[in-house]
Amino acid sequence: MPRSNRALILASMVLMIAGCATLYTDYETPSVNVSTIRALPSDSIAPRFEIGLHIVNPNRSPLKLHGIAYSLEFDGYKILTGVANDLPTIDGYAEGDVTLIAGTSLLSSMRFFADLMNGRRDSIAYELNAKLDLGGLRPTIHVGEKGEIRLTDLFGKTR
Repeated sequence: MPRSNRALILASMVLMIAGCATLYTDYETPSVNVSTIRALPSDSIAPRFEIGLHIVNPNRSPLKLHGIAYSLEFDGYKILTGVANDLPTIDGYAEGDVTLIAGTSLLSSMRFFADLMNGRRDSIAYELNAKLDLGGLRPTIHVGEKGEIRLTDLFGKTR
């Protein structure tokens, strides 16, 4: 291939990549919050949970979710994990709820509860991590939420 053709192909590729990078310049990351956690009946030793996520789409274009992978940690122990692919489209400038089924890590759960029983504490740190797959040329979105659950708010006065 002649050198001038290579340079032309390379220049075209650079322009295409630069053009794709500018397609979503005003795109704002959606927010994902845990709205509910509910235990489900289980036939196995490992419990399963239903997790409700509330997603806010602050963009004009609809959020067409092709898949989601998520995990929920308490005090650094990864307790709940799961994936889903049958998800609704969330319109632009709108909110939507997604219900997911999560399995537990039995060993991490046992370690977490043992640690919780051995220590005197007023709160538990939590962290939600979710990866939203929008499909096509759109980038995967990683969102996270960190916070604390105050045990005194849940159970009244602690030990």
